[in-house]
Amino acid sequence: MSVARQLFLLQLAVLTLVIAAGTLLAVLDQRRDSDDSTRRAVTAVATALALSDGTVAALRTPDPSAILQPQTERIRTATGTDFIVVMAPDRTRFTHTSPELIGGTFSGNIERALAGETFTETYAGSLGPSIRAVAPIYDGGRIVGLVSVGVTREKIGDQVAKSLPTIFAVAAIGLVVSAAGSFLLSRRLRRQTLGMAPDELRRMYEHHAAVLHSIGEGLVVLGRTDGDDATAEVVNDEARRLLDLPDGPVPVSALPPSLRTATAPAPSDTGEPRDEIHLTTDRVLLVSREPVEWEGQRIGTVLTLRDRTEMQSVMGELDSVRGFAESLRSQAHESANRLHTIITMVELGRYDDAIAFATDDLRLSQELIDRLMTAVHEPALAALLLGKVGVAAERGVDLIVTEDTALGPVTPLTARELVTLVGNLVDNAIDAARGSAEQTTDGPWVEVTVCEEDSSMVVRVADSGPGIPAEVFDKAVTRGYSTKSGQRGLGLALVVQVVTRHGGTIRTEPSLGSMIVVEIPIAGAPS
Repeated sequence: MSVARQLFLLQLAVLTLVIAAGTLLAVLDQRRDSDDSTRRAVTAVATALALSDGTVAALRTPDPSAILQPQTERIRTATGTDFIVVMAPDRTRFTHTSPELIGGTFSGNIERALAGETFTETYAGSLGPSIRAVAPIYDGGRIVGLVSVGVTREKIGDQVAKSLPTIFAVAAIGLVVSAAGSFLLSRRLRRQTLGMAPDELRRMYEHHAAVLHSIGEGLVVLGRTDGDDATAEVVNDEARRLLDLPDGPVPVSALPPSLRTATAPAPSDTGEPRDEIHLTTDRVLLVSREPVEWEGQRIGTVLTLRDRTEMQSVMGELDSVRGFAESLRSQAHESANRLHTIITMVELGRYDDAIAFATDDLRLSQELIDRLMTAVHEPALAALLLGKVGVAAERGVDLIVTEDTALGPVTPLTARELVTLVGNLVDNAIDAARGSAEQTTDGPWVEVTVCEEDSSMVVRVADSGPGIPAEVFDKAVTRGYSTKSGQRGLGLALVVQVVTRHGGTIRTEPSLGSMIVVEIPIAGAPS
């Protein structure tokens, strides 16, 4: 039985018990009120008769019954009482509802009345149990008689019975309204608990907690509430590690900006995205989104996060190695062409031309190597730039490393970060320049500068391409971007990761073509 049904039945039982007890108390209260009302009524009638001059005058006559009996019967009928007995102090009745009992002895307590007190009592007399009042009759300070006025219990019971239908109707209405409220509450609870039984909820919670702490993927569960003020309902340990989230409740505003948009429902025509790439400051995450629905309504969203940082790093290194290998292959191919040219010149007897051709080519290559190895302290960066020159030349792009390129030993970046930063910017620039080769009259070109300016390391990469629009640039630095159809490049986003990690800035600037400028402060450098 579900929690909702158990709660409904329990509430119904409690409400029935409470309303039944309330009804019983109402009946008892009605009876008590009827008794109190009867006591007041009979006391008033007895007191009025005892204080009446006609009553005192009748008691002075030789036959008080002849005068008092008709009067008391009229009063009894008018007041709705069951009996009015006027008696002598020795209990001899002068009046009674049953005339045959006149002259008999009154049964009941009169001691307090003989002492001058008007009192009420419940007593079983000649007409059955009744509530009666007894009052003394004075004649000049002397008690000359007593008056007893009463109403039988049977009549009081009839009066109470007349009010019972109203009491029971109110109780029934209360029970129906309470049952309807309990039913609506149980329906709401059933929706919230998905119609599960307590044991099912307990097992689900235990399994839920165990799975959340054991799975190797990050998991974030969001409820129906939208906006940055909403709070994630579930965040497992792996998600906290991947997103650097603290313990305790996690508001949506604490999630990375690119993930906040993933909490909104996707358009119906596109469906929920799967395996989207999202970048945080230090990680590359693969994010999938699944809606949580119950009875056709969306009740939340589940985000699964998979860490692809190490894989991306390995792929980046693989791309670098592949680039170096491609550079060596192109250099070998170019060297073979030049060697064949020199051999042919020698065979033709043009020795001077062969020597001039070989030494001129060697001089240009050696000048670039010597300049970079001297000006750039990090050998990995120098090797990268030399390799990119060859790759660009093979792709028909003129890559120029400017004369002011120089980088000392003090740099905030590791060799791997330098290769990631400069390599991705140069690769993007080469691709952009090649794509715009038909629109340029001077041929595609890329210009690279790496230097130190004002206590910062500055990297400028310009190309002859059309540049990146501002809105595309904002998207590229968080989610990846590629000019190639059907692909999503992470180069610029990985660059931004490095820049953000070291507190730098990245921006685009207009030039002869397009330019991206990165500035990263150098800690400890003179200002």
